[in-house]
Amino acid sequence: MIKRQIVQIDEDKCDGCGVCVNACEEGAIQIVNGKAKLVNEIYCDGLGACIGSCPKGAITIVQREAKPFDEEATKKHLELLRKVEAPVCECLTFAKNHKLNNWPIQLKLVSVNAPFLKGADLVIAADCTAFSYSGFHENLLKNRKLLIACPKLDDASLYIEKLAEVFRLNDIKSLTVLRMIVPCCGGLSWIVKEAMKRAQVEVPMEEKIVDIDGVLRISK
Repeated sequence: MIKRQIVQIDEDKCDGCGVCVNACEEGAIQIVNGKAKLVNEIYCDGLGACIGSCPKGAITIVQREAKPFDEEATKKHLELLRKVEAPVCECLTFAKNHKLNNWPIQLKLVSVNAPFLKGADLVIAADCTAFSYSGFHENLLKNRKLLIACPKLDDASLYIEKLAEVFRLNDIKSLTVLRMIVPCCGGLSWIVKEAMKRAQVEVPMEEKIVDIDGVLRISK
């Protein structure tokens, strides 16, 4: 044991959203019984990349006695995580009853190795589109998986990195990007294209655009 920096999670503040799990590149944090947990001290490098991702401020860096960070053990741990299928959320029954084929749908919350992503026909939609286009579920989601994001209010760099990993790991068959016609929403298509470049993966992509009157006017 040595005295070093390591993350500390306040379970009273943690709501189990899972954003920190995706932010931790070493896989040191997992959701256990609805709360974020440091699964093993040796996987935590103490740099705190997870801190800024926590919307509840439940994660801090402390100086205490802990086992040293083990880079080799961490690599093996990450390889194992990628092989293990992510558990199906208990909300999936609700989601299917409402014409969704997967859950969760928010890009921040979806694990890059979620089973539903394997070989998927994927729709990546801007948040506003579901409220603006009345045919969203009926015309776009049949036999497709859904991810939603906001290119203006969310962290574009985080989304690029995460989608790049999704494209690398899951052999996505096809991709539909659905966005609003307003200029800021065009960032969603840019994020997706940048992620494909970073992953060095080519996925057949179609872009669909919803006008502010709720009509799907442009498809290319």
